[in-house]
Amino acid sequence: MAHENSIPQNVAGLSLKGGRRDQFFFSLLEYYPEDKRWFLKSLLQVKDSEEAGGDEAIREWIEDYELSEIVLDVPLTLPTCSLCHIDCPGERHCPHPEVVEVRRKIDSVLEEDARMNLENPKNYEFARNEDDTFDFLRDITHRPSTTHIISRSFKRRLKKGYLPYWNREVDFWVWCYYYDQLLELFNTSFDSYGNSSLMVQHRFSYLRRHFPDKLALFECNTQIILVELLRSGVIRKSDIQRMNDLVEGPEAKLDIIKKVEEKLNVFIYDHDLELLVKNPRAFESFLLALAGKNIIMGKNKDLPEWTKPNEVSFISPTFD
Repeated sequence: MAHENSIPQNVAGLSLKGGRRDQFFFSLLEYYPEDKRWFLKSLLQVKDSEEAGGDEAIREWIEDYELSEIVLDVPLTLPTCSLCHIDCPGERHCPHPEVVEVRRKIDSVLEEDARMNLENPKNYEFARNEDDTFDFLRDITHRPSTTHIISRSFKRRLKKGYLPYWNREVDFWVWCYYYDQLLELFNTSFDSYGNSSLMVQHRFSYLRRHFPDKLALFECNTQIILVELLRSGVIRKSDIQRMNDLVEGPEAKLDIIKKVEEKLNVFIYDHDLELLVKNPRAFESFLLALAGKNIIMGKNKDLPEWTKPNEVSFISPTFD
């Protein structure tokens, strides 16, 4: 539920991916309930320097704006193996209940797919071939990966298994809802500790120790945000496909931001708009803040209990 008082609410996005000397950007969105409008209040560039390190600047920025909520693109929780002290029987025989439950769910998906193939192999193969046919105009956003027949690529992913030293429960949930979309649009998958370098994880672990106790941390993925912007009709498939083009990339990002401004009622100053278009880290931090605004509006998807939503604090936004 949105806040009904007239006091502005804010939420920030911070992308921590990149090298030690990377430039980081904070994107601070502020919501004014009376006007029902969002403003990009601050887009702050942080550089490491001899006078003031970027890590210290991050902490100071959080305190200066009295932030209570921030969205990051790094894992906030550890995989099961990192917290385990039992005499390990091997990952395929892991006895932890959460790992057993995820594997049971994976087996269930594969068994249902095998059942459909066994009961009507001709229709199954026809549907499989049709699903594999490339169609630029096909809507890829509304069908979870687990519905109907599962794609060949998703089946291969499930058969590779769930690795308790690499994945968290939320990974399987993301695969179920976004695997095919992420593969088609970005040629990538989601793995908690495959998308984040060890250096970034150590840096975040250090930063977290210096964050204010009141600061609530949330995790999100910029590619998932773009998929949800596409699903809701805010942007188009071609906008995403043009993003990585050397020539059309900046124009594609500008188009995405302009559509977000218009359809999600977000105001951005011209000088900030230029930074968002030119700097990938600024653009990613803005997307994270955009997902974070749904915390205030109460519009994020509810994750099932087996993903440990209260611990992982993973955001899957909706923009309808």
